[in-house]
Amino acid sequence: MYQLILILFLSAAIPVMAQSDPPKQSKKSSRPDNLIPLPEIPELPPDPDQPLPPDIQPDPELETQVTIIKRGEDTIEEHRINGELLMIKVIPRIGPPYYLKKNTTREYHTHPEAGIDVSPPMWQFFKF
Repeated sequence: MYQLILILFLSAAIPVMAQSDPPKQSKKSSRPDNLIPLPEIPELPPDPDQPLPPDIQPDPELETQVTIIKRGEDTIEEHRINGELLMIKVIPRIGPPYYLKKNTTREYHTHPEAGIDVSPPMWQFFKF
């Protein structure tokens, strides 16, 4: 019985001892006392010898054309470049969106009986 009381007393006393302030010791700081902050870096003026890049107009044929289709409560986005379907993004009502991309390697994951040439569904786990 006395052992049980001793264990309970020690289990209550240890957290109290851990919360108390430790005795202050004269500990030498690892930083020297004579530190000086670095000066601010000035911005460089533009170089007059180097010309600015020309304004490049994007080619409208090479831009991605996105078609949004609503089917019930699901949303389907078709991404096309130059009229060719490259990717489909399916956003279901419940669950994360998934992607169907055009299969560029014909030896894997083809579905010849259905005439479909897409890779298996892909989910995005991380986005940077």
